[in-house]
Amino acid sequence: MKSDIKLIDYLAVRRSIPAFQMCEPGPAKEEIEEILRLASRVPDHGKLAPWRFIVYRGEERVRLGEELLKLALEAKPDLSEEMIQVERTRFTRAPVVVGIVSKAGPHIKIPEWEQIMSAGALCLNVILAANAHGYVANWLTEWFAYDERAYPLLGVHPGEKVAGFIHIGSSTFPPVERPRPELTETVTWVGGEV
Repeated sequence: MKSDIKLIDYLAVRRSIPAFQMCEPGPAKEEIEEILRLASRVPDHGKLAPWRFIVYRGEERVRLGEELLKLALEAKPDLSEEMIQVERTRFTRAPVVVGIVSKAGPHIKIPEWEQIMSAGALCLNVILAANAHGYVANWLTEWFAYDERAYPLLGVHPGEKVAGFIHIGSSTFPPVERPRPELTETVTWVGGEV
């Protein structure tokens, strides 16, 4: 994605690239910081910043894959060789993976649901900011986002929840369009003429 594309043109063709189709180069530390700075400009009722980032890079991604494989094998000791490889490479499919962690909780004025939605908006903004920097991105959760046994490995604290893992990198694959719902299937009009 080139940064000189008009936003409306970009939104008309925005799509995710599968993480397994990603390759180097990924964003450098300074680019990641700028992506995260831009992504932080999300709706956030009460200015709580009820979320945080965890950036996974380098060889640590290999170690995480091995540790996640151990957890997967505890749950399913008969994993196929193909699934063992899938588990092993969960964090190495893309050069950079950004974890978005929701810190939503009870608040005297701000409903917890609004805080959770802010973390969801943050996930999309990371994708948009990565694309604006010329990288491809994909928002995944996967089983370990919901398995608290994995949280200490991933740097997720007690009481937090994973909103998603944004995989960021480059790709030599052409983007492929997928079916999108028709507005007639997803829009309800209330008032006015249709």
